[in-house]
Amino acid sequence: MAYDADVIVIGAGLAGLAATAELAEAGRKVILLDQEPATGLGGQAHWSFGGLFLVDSPEQRRLRIRDSHELAWQDWLGAAGFDRPEDHWPRQWAEAYVDFAAGEKRSWLHRQGVRFFPVVGWAERGGYEATGHGNSVPRFHITWGTGPGLVAPFERRVRAGVARGLVELRFRHRVTGLARSAGVVDTVTGEVLEPSAAERGTPSSREVAGVFELRAQAVIVTSGGLGGNHELVRANWPERLGTPPERMLSGVPAHVDGLMLGVTEAAGGRIVNRDRMWHYTEGIDNWDPIWPRHGIRILSGPSPLWLDARGKRLPVPLFPGFDTLGTLEHIMRTGYDHTWFVLTQKIIEKEFTLSGSEQNPDLTGRSVREVLKRPLPGAPGPVQAFMDRGADFVVERTLGGLVRRMNQLTKEPLLDEAELRREIVARDREIAHSFTKDSQVTAMRGARRYLGDRLIRTASPHRLLDPKAGPLIAVRLSILTRKTLGGLETDLSSRVLTEGGEPLPGVYAAGEAAGFGGGGVHGYRSLEGTFLGGCIFSGRAAGRAAARAVG
Repeated sequence: MAYDADVIVIGAGLAGLAATAELAEAGRKVILLDQEPATGLGGQAHWSFGGLFLVDSPEQRRLRIRDSHELAWQDWLGAAGFDRPEDHWPRQWAEAYVDFAAGEKRSWLHRQGVRFFPVVGWAERGGYEATGHGNSVPRFHITWGTGPGLVAPFERRVRAGVARGLVELRFRHRVTGLARSAGVVDTVTGEVLEPSAAERGTPSSREVAGVFELRAQAVIVTSGGLGGNHELVRANWPERLGTPPERMLSGVPAHVDGLMLGVTEAAGGRIVNRDRMWHYTEGIDNWDPIWPRHGIRILSGPSPLWLDARGKRLPVPLFPGFDTLGTLEHIMRTGYDHTWFVLTQKIIEKEFTLSGSEQNPDLTGRSVREVLKRPLPGAPGPVQAFMDRGADFVVERTLGGLVRRMNQLTKEPLLDEAELRREIVARDREIAHSFTKDSQVTAMRGARRYLGDRLIRTASPHRLLDPKAGPLIAVRLSILTRKTLGGLETDLSSRVLTEGGEPLPGVYAAGEAAGFGGGGVHGYRSLEGTFLGGCIFSGRAAGRAAARAVG
């Protein structure tokens, strides 16, 4: 039987585009399959903020951030906590990725036209000891153009392959099986879904219009994770993170369903670290949703008071932006699946950014004029829209009015005004002098020593009950599903491994489907800015390795 292509790539997200681009530029013939319509090209990356983890970059040096490969590797190990036999390949991928981030990553992307916002963000600050979780320095580089700006060069390279007759794009093709000939996986079977005019991210029809069978010398799985499939999220939920939430929002579209992982496993691939996942705790209902249960993450500076469902402050160092999974673990052990930010108008104007390309039209549209408006008085437009229309926002002049309306947003009134006032007044007393025993106040003051935070990220410390800083604002926060940290186990050539540790002949994997490399390059925790970069790095590796193998 003749081959239909040299390589079949399953999944047209960022990892799939990176792999396909490398294959085409190596002269290989590729069929790129995706179950979504053509409008979905680029996958989840299109919706992202475009953040990338870079080490010792020109942007860092201009802001007097002293970073190094050694410090980044120390931070990665502190976050990952590798402690399983299954971490053999993830650790090797992690070393390779930190080398990439500290080496050619920026220059390689720059040659393709990727540019960066000049202020480097400081995500996942940790707050523990030097060898613990967190970024020691700011490393979160925002792509100029956000997610679409990062997808663009890879889409351009793939479409150049289409123009040369080397790449064929087949949308509405849902893979349901992988089969072998003479011991090698070379056959891809599935269903052709009926044509759909669904806009990007919105649910598309699952009506089957036909079937297909394609053959190639190699198959690369880049189908993503399972964040849109809440049933699978709950099935893989780790005991260490407590009881799965009763209510979750989705940070990814519904088609991120994890089904291709099961198909590859059935063909002999090994999935490792299923219980490692990355979900956010600062989710809010999107007042203008694109996909079902569409949630948006608040990217907050360090100043909001973070309270559990009963109004008690979260423990040190669980401040906004410090430790995502540590916060998630704490919340799930409270018996409730929501928390609260309490802040002021002064804080929201300086410290609230919403994650996602569609929530940052200035950066996504590459408008210098609009970006320069960010430090001006008033909340950013997308944030103001949530304040006006979002179901999770409460704005009041008095604390009594705030608490009353906060209690109206939950099944039962859990908050006591007197207790909340005691917490806030105690915190406010710590602001009134240059000394403090409050670790969050120390963190706020420390953040303002970094020029980037002082300019656009951290409000000057002030009393929450100061009328001049008001009105008061409360935001109900929910758990937001996002990333699968485990996945198909792969060696450094992106070859999928079997339960016996041998390569599954003909099969490669990259991106979230492979845990961003090896079956879990992040270990237990991410340092942020490493998901998009992991897709690019592992997709590039898979494309290059498959190109060599079929050459």
